[in-house]
Amino acid sequence: MTISSIAVSDSSSKGKREDISGPILRQLIFDSKIISDSDVENFLIPDEKQEIMDMLINLCKTFDVIISTGGTGFASRDVTPEATQNVIEKRCGGLETALHMHSLQFTPFAALSRLCAGIRGSTLIVNLPGNPKAVKECFEVLEKILPHAVQLLNIGDVHDIANHHLITH
Repeated sequence: MTISSIAVSDSSSKGKREDISGPILRQLIFDSKIISDSDVENFLIPDEKQEIMDMLINLCKTFDVIISTGGTGFASRDVTPEATQNVIEKRCGGLETALHMHSLQFTPFAALSRLCAGIRGSTLIVNLPGNPKAVKECFEVLEKILPHAVQLLNIGDVHDIANHHLITH
């Protein structure tokens, strides 16, 4: 599995503040018992809608999964979900709900996250909050489902999907 990690942050991309969430996400992937064999590449970009969109479109040509951190809050510069919605072809509402429900077990402030998940081509894109604690919490959900999600995205025929579900469920 190939995974791209994108930290979206104006201050970190300008060198004013160290990015913490991106390295945490990378370490969580490497420490995972489920997806530790994944190839991971990290990127750091500002909260610029067009730049986020361009990067997502470009990375979808190469990666199975793109996980972004940051830009999901209520601030005027938080535009990661909007950029993601502009490039995805299918929304993954169940995944968004699972991430929110899990995070809400830890803090009511998770309700203020506008995280987004969707599919472009055969790539799953997931927006996580920029808070390091929230990244860890959301990863607990993602870690378990990413291998199966990538398998489903790489199955081309409807009959193959039906057979795959019969075997795995």
